[in-house]
Parts: sequence; C-alpha cells; structure tokens
Amino acid sequence: MKVEFKARRLDLLRMHLDVIREAFKQAVAPDRVTVEYPRERKKYPANFRGIIVFDKDKCISCFRCAHICPANAIQMTFYEKAWPGIDYTKCIFCHFCVDSCPTGALRSTKIHDIAFATMGEMKLNAVQMLKAPELTREDSFTVEYVVDSQGWRLEKKAEIDELALEQFIIPEKRRVSVCVDPESCLGCRLCVELCPNDAISVDRKANKLNILPEKCTGCGICVRNCPMKVLELKEVK
Repeated sequence: MKVEFKARRLDLLRMHLDVIREAFKQAVAPDRVTVEYPRERKKYPANFRGIIVFDKDKCISCFRCAHICPANAIQMTFYEKAWPGIDYTKCIFCHFCVDSCPTGALRSTKIHDIAFATMGEMKLNAVQMLKAPELTREDSFTVEYVVDSQGWRLEKKAEIDELALEQFIIPEKRRVSVCVDPESCLGCRLCVELCPNDAISVDRKANKLNILPEKCTGCGICVRNCPMKVLELKEVK
C-alpha cells in the first residue's frame, strides 16, 4: 500500500511539473490557438464584412441598395429624402448594398461584436446608421493565424486594428435622366410620382416630359420603372 501511495504521489508531482513546464513554455513561446479576447483581437482583412454605416450627404436615394438586397433587409424611409435602414435580424452580411452603391453612401466596417438587448433594437433606421456604434475596447494586440512549412502559429503584434474602413470610390461622370423616345411616352406620370427629387414634370398641353438636369441626381428610379423604356441615363458633358 505504501508503495502504491508513493507512486501516486510521484505521478501527481510529475503532472504538476508538466503543467508548470507547459505554462512556462506558453509564456515564452506560445503555440496556442485561443485568442485572448477582449485583450487581443484577431486581425481581419480589409474586405471584412461587418456592421454598415451610412453617409446621408452622399446618398442620392437611388434605392439600389434596397432593390439588390437578397434578404429584403433594407427598407427606405423618407426623412429629408429617402434613406436606407437595415434590419440586422434579416441581414446576411453579403454587402451587395455597399458594392452597388454608386456614391459610397454605405460603408463597411470590421465591427461585428455588437450586443443588442432586444430583437427590435436590431432594426436600425437611417439616423441610427449615420455613425458607427460606440465601442469599448480593451485590446492592445492583434493576432493572426500564420501557416508556413513548419506548421501554423499565432503571430502577435502590439497594435490596434482600425475597425472603421475608408472606402475609395472611383469618380464617375454625372448622369441625368433623358427621354430618348418622346413619341412613345404614355404620359402615365409614374416617373413623376417616383422621382425623389421632383426633377420630372409633365407638360399636359404638349404631352411632353420636362426633366430638370439641375435637380436630377441620376438615381435611375424613373429609368427602371418606365413601362415603355423611353427613359435613359446619359452622361453630362
């Protein structure tokens, strides 16, 4: 019995030494896979798809974000003009809305770790999207998974990853709506009712569309909805 007791104590001592040795090893040259969040944050690529922020000054109320959303997560609401709001209970973070926005009014961020108290709070209107959520950060290091010929490891750097991304938009020439086939126009006034900028009117006596270039933002709503396809967007020289 004494021999077994001593053997058991030796085994316990050996196990404790193994734990101490492993702890020392991880402190000097860690090979762990766990990111110590929130003190550390995994470094995400520049094209990471997180929470979306909105710039109302760039929005032309073209509705493209709402039309292209495959999850029907974007609804347009009228304030000064039609602005998008996002329902994150439906959003699948495909960011088709960001990619399709012609002016860069919608912008990606790397922010993904957000807590909502209720499902209702996940439905953000345009005003709530105007700025990125307020963050409480404790991280001072970034970590990345590195794979090479020797295997994989976590690479740790003393830096803070910028979570709000700047979006670079290629300048486009200004476009306005033009009636290219006035004779085929039905005079249905659908374009007049849909125009968010009151740029279109109908001269009933002449049965002619009047489009004010100075008001037209080139959103293309009238072009997409014209039943006779007599409207086109043309570049302004």
